[in-house]
Amino acid sequence: MAKKEKNAGEADGKAQGNGGVPQLSILTQYVKDLSFENPNSPNSLMPREKQPEIKININVAALPLSETDFEVTLNLEAKAGEGKEMMFNAVLAYAGVFRLVNIPDESKGPAILIECPRLIFPFARQILADAIRNGGFPQLLLDPVDFARLYQQRMQQQAQAQAAAAGKPS
Repeated sequence: MAKKEKNAGEADGKAQGNGGVPQLSILTQYVKDLSFENPNSPNSLMPREKQPEIKININVAALPLSETDFEVTLNLEAKAGEGKEMMFNAVLAYAGVFRLVNIPDESKGPAILIECPRLIFPFARQILADAIRNGGFPQLLLDPVDFARLYQQRMQQQAQAQAAAAGKPS
């Protein structure tokens, strides 16, 4: 028995010697901003011949709070119709405070902009769906989001912007 405890202690020491086990924790999550507009009610609630075009916009922002803590905000906007035909416009900023421990610097960006929004997305999705339903419309359930693809697109756009600023073709 004593030998097993010693081996377990050695394993713990090795993990700590290598910087420890990477950890990503949610400290809290909350609604930062929620807006629902139904500018043409009650006309917008009447039956229609054709379905309105629904536009969805998703964005992620991150703000460092300390060396290990980050606020990650998931911005969701769902808009149905345009101009006089506007049925609704729902905007949600849903945030979480995350603690990243023992995560290498090169992995922090992907952890913050991929994993953190992936963890809070189901909650934001439900809040937005409930707001739209409570506005008198059928519940809008957003499909799962590929935050890795959004992160890659963001990195490509930043690289292109840097190349353009340096006067080089991308």
